[in-house]
This record gives sequence, C-alpha cells and structure tokens, in this order.
Amino acid sequence: MRILRADRLPESALTRLRTGGDELVLEPALTTADLPDALAGVEVLVVRSTRVDAAAIDAADALGLIVRAGAGTNTIDCERAAERAIFVCNVPGRNALAVAELTMGLLLAVDRHIATATADLREGRWDKTGHAAAGGLFGRRLGIVGLGDIGLAVAERATAFGMEVVAVAKPGRSPARVEAADDAGVEFVTELDELLRTSDVVSVHVPAGPETRGMVDAGFLASMRDDAILLNTSRGDVVDEAALLAALDERGLRAGLDVFADEPSSGRAEFDSPLARHPNVVGTHHIGASTRQAQEAVGAGAVDVIDAYRRGEILDCVNLEIAPPRAATITVRHHDQVGVLASVLQVLRGANLNVQTMRNRVFAGSVAAVATIDVGSAPGPEVLAEIRELPHIIATSVITESTVTG
Repeated sequence: MRILRADRLPESALTRLRTGGDELVLEPALTTADLPDALAGVEVLVVRSTRVDAAAIDAADALGLIVRAGAGTNTIDCERAAERAIFVCNVPGRNALAVAELTMGLLLAVDRHIATATADLREGRWDKTGHAAAGGLFGRRLGIVGLGDIGLAVAERATAFGMEVVAVAKPGRSPARVEAADDAGVEFVTELDELLRTSDVVSVHVPAGPETRGMVDAGFLASMRDDAILLNTSRGDVVDEAALLAALDERGLRAGLDVFADEPSSGRAEFDSPLARHPNVVGTHHIGASTRQAQEAVGAGAVDVIDAYRRGEILDCVNLEIAPPRAATITVRHHDQVGVLASVLQVLRGANLNVQTMRNRVFAGSVAAVATIDVGSAPGPEVLAEIRELPHIIATSVITESTVTG
C-alpha cells in the first residue's frame, strides 16, 4: 500500500510501518491546500492536525482509509468520506493520560496563580502577598462533564488530590464504565444543573459535534458558582467565548483553557484572542496530547488501525452506520466453492433486495461455510426457494426484523 503521513509520527510508529513492506511517503509539512495534489495513488492517509476537506477527498483516486492519529475527527470531512466509501478511523483513548495531566496542571495554575507569579518574578517583582490567596484542591468538588477515557483519567487524578468528584448519571452508560467511575471515586448526580451549582471546579471533556457546539453558554455559566473555575481541554467550539468573557468580567469566574474557537491551523502563528489575553484565564496552545508518552501511544494506535485494514478489518471507524437499516437476515449454508456467493447475490439483485452487510465464515477443513446477509427488505419465499436451487447450497433460512422485535 502507498501510505501518506501528512503530520509527524514517532519513529517507533514509522519503523513498524516500514517493516510492513508498504510504500511510506513522509510529508509532515503538508497543508490542507497541498493535499489534493499529494493524494495521487495514496491508499492510506495519516493525519494529526492537517485538515482534510472535501476537495482533498474528491481528488483522491485510490484512498480507502483516513487515520486520525488522535481522538477527535472534526478536522476531517467525515460525511464526504462516507459518500466516497472511505473509512475514517481514529485512535481513541491513547492520549487520555496526557490530556488529564494537563487538565490538572491548568487547575493548579489557575488556583495557585502560577502563571502570574512566574511573570512577576521574571519582571523582578516579589509579591508573596498578592499570590498567596488560593483555595487549594483538597476537599473541593470537581464536576466532570463528559466521562469518557479522559474524564475518568481526570477523576482518578483529582481523587488522588483529595477532591470530591461528581458526574451526571447517563442512561445507557455501560456497566464497565460505571464500575470504572466507581473505582475512580466518582459520585453521580441526576442533572447537569445540580453538578454546575455544587461544583467548585467544572472540567469539560466532550467530543466536538453539533450536539456539543456552544454547550458552555450563558445559561451553563450562570449555573456555576461565582468563584468557580472552568477547565476546557476538549474542543474550543464547545464554549461560547462571548458568554465566557462576560462571565469572567462580570462574575469573577476563572478558567484554564487548552483550546480556543479560532485556533491557527499551523503550529506557529499570530493569535489575537481576547479570551486568551484575559487576566482570569490561564491558557495553553492546544497541547493536551503533546507528550512523548501520548505520541508513542497514539502512533502505535494508528499503526494498529493500518495493520487491521491490511487484514481486511476496520478498527474505530467513525463514519460507518452503527446499525445499518435492515428488514431481514438471510443465512446461507453452502459448500466453500468459487462463485457460490456471487450466484446468491445475483438472485438478491434480481429480487431488488439491497444488501446492507454480509459476512462469510468458513468451517474447519474448508469444505463448508455459512454466509449471513442483512438485506433492506424481507425476501419472499420464492427468493429463498431460488437460492436453495443453486449449486452447492446446503440450506437457507431467514430471520425478519419483525421476528426479532416481536
């Protein structure tokens, strides 16, 4: 395969890719505008920060997989990739420890005035009196909004500082996640408003998307205590920055932010942000995942995705239907011979039955196999009868959606 790496990856990941026998093209300085010309003949694209837009996807003539070396995929036009049948996969959870560490660092920096104290020292000022007022972390209440891998890692570290940690109970949360939260010392409240009203610190760890864009708005902030601290190490567009500026000015809220709404697309650039300049804000440069440990872990995860793709498997894909619509599942038991499935699919085509998913599994000895085929509408008995008459068919059966739900 021809693999284009458009951002930096650790050497350990590159070594694994080279040993796979693939053609590896290293172009870490590529910009979004450069991508359309660079994607000729490329089957796999690996990116971290580079934006992959519709123009790049449309220009790709062989692309089958885009790997985001990280968790968020908001820099990739996933909808356009889906229209072109290109998998978009991410590497979730591998940078959780690094982001959690920075979250706690921002909390300490805000509470203990570390940034302003350092600035005073560099200017030759000694102000022990001005920088001595801090709330401390022990016994204070941390509300976590978004209890994924990063949120859990933050909870574990906050508990180690002696903080009380709360999150909102969420229907459908897996038993494993609930158990992990319990192990991390998380207590659950029923409503977000209760979390905001009772927390000394609110830390946001939600993915980017239409449902989270601007969720930290005026109403959200109004529910927080006047002396509370807001932490955001997720995505900049989660916060309504105008509303946050007003809360900082009018109510004395403080914030620790690693992300901003209009971040530069390059690693170095001018950045004029009223929020970043505000005296109640301690900010960093979207570096939550930028530790050696995290980059090694993310790089290994990206190679895992590529190795799986080479085997015909898909890991952590974000633009597939979670449960494709189906009306029935046809099971075909057959002799493992060339052309059997092609004949079955020809019958389904003649009956105007659209195949949603299909899997064929071969039994030991490679004599027989079983295919399960999800179709968009229920087949009539004449379709099953026609399949049964095909050469090398052992048996057929069908389970309709009404049978499953009824």
